[in-house]
Amino acid sequence: MEKQQQQIQLRIRDDEARGVYSNAMRVQHSKEEFCLDFLNIFPPLGAVTARVIMSPGHLKRMLKALNENLDIYEKAFGPVDIAPEPSKGGFGFSTQE
Repeated sequence: MEKQQQQIQLRIRDDEARGVYSNAMRVQHSKEEFCLDFLNIFPPLGAVTARVIMSPGHLKRMLKALNENLDIYEKAFGPVDIAPEPSKGGFGFSTQE
């Protein structure tokens, strides 16, 4: 028996449609949930721009979807290099003049 796809219409508020920028992420978890904090860090300041909380099962599905989409992207545009980690001083910025 074939599965029927259900169409779901999604609504998004204008302020959410603009999106938020993130240049870092913090991950925390308990047995029941993963908490992903998306951060915008520009030393000396930083802020959480979005927080997503999900079950371990949903996180695993999200990782699979991200990997599949990255594969599609790399087939179209070439390999993506992993960004280097920021320096301990904070994103390679010097506070000395």
